[in-house]
Amino acid sequence: MALTADVKNELARIKVTRTSCRKAEVSATLRFSGGLHIISGRVVIEAELDDEAAAARLRQSITELYGHTSDLIVVQAGGLRKNNRYVVRVVRDGESLARQTGLLDSRGRPVRGLAPEVVSAGVAEAEAVWRGAFLAHGSLTEPGRSMALEVTCPGPEAALALVGAARRLGVQAKSREVRGVDRVVVRDGEAIGEILRRMGATTTREVWEERRARREVRGTANRLANFDDANLRRSARAAVAAGARVQRAFEILGDEVPEHLRQAGELRLAHKQASLEELGQLADPPLSKDAVAGRIRRLLSTADKRALELGLPDTESGLSLELLDL
Repeated sequence: MALTADVKNELARIKVTRTSCRKAEVSATLRFSGGLHIISGRVVIEAELDDEAAAARLRQSITELYGHTSDLIVVQAGGLRKNNRYVVRVVRDGESLARQTGLLDSRGRPVRGLAPEVVSAGVAEAEAVWRGAFLAHGSLTEPGRSMALEVTCPGPEAALALVGAARRLGVQAKSREVRGVDRVVVRDGEAIGEILRRMGATTTREVWEERRARREVRGTANRLANFDDANLRRSARAAVAAGARVQRAFEILGDEVPEHLRQAGELRLAHKQASLEELGQLADPPLSKDAVAGRIRRLLSTADKRALELGLPDTESGLSLELLDL
């Protein structure tokens, strides 16, 4: 998950001056990274992040934008957790912050998606929403057949809100549920690059695009090599099959073979794996590929017609199933 860590580290250090964008980012980070808890009758906000710089960014924004203090709890790695987790907790002013960031509505009821003012905001705020959501619960895989940029969501409403934010950025994202967990996924390579740019991870985007281009070049080279190899094998089998049919044609026709057809057939028998173009160069005088193919085809059709008249097996009678499939 090195790319994921690189993206989060870069996003956590972006300078954002527009207040509405900072608020949209905080709202999305809190929504996608944690939840509301009632402790001793008091609303407490907890946001669990896997990047220390992202946690520091969230705490700073909460203080500067809303004037609330927060605590940082470090959960050490162990068991199933390979890395430390960072929990930002707001206890004393939890309810106030929840209302200010849209986690609670005006009546104190939990908001399941994103706050209406965030959802209906502009493009810059949509970028901030994606930045906050990715810092909270995003991941980016290496370029390849299964490449994806993905955000784990707290519920279907939040997932739909994130898909809508992507749509405002001109990016197609899909919401899906996997084993009871809602996720928003971007799979197209161009779209992944665009969402990285929109969030502000320009350096990591360049690295990702370079790896993607390198992998595509390698994949194209492998496909071409496999294609050429398959064509060579197919051509060789076709030549062997043609040689076997020519041999049978000579047995059927005996001395009745026209000289120009005999010459083409003998070339096929003498050079069983050569291409038609190579056979044409060996002929005297030289022939074109089409001319050689035409003469061999006429030789075989003449022999098959003669075999039918005599009630004999035709030129395909001695071919294996593999050669008959060509």
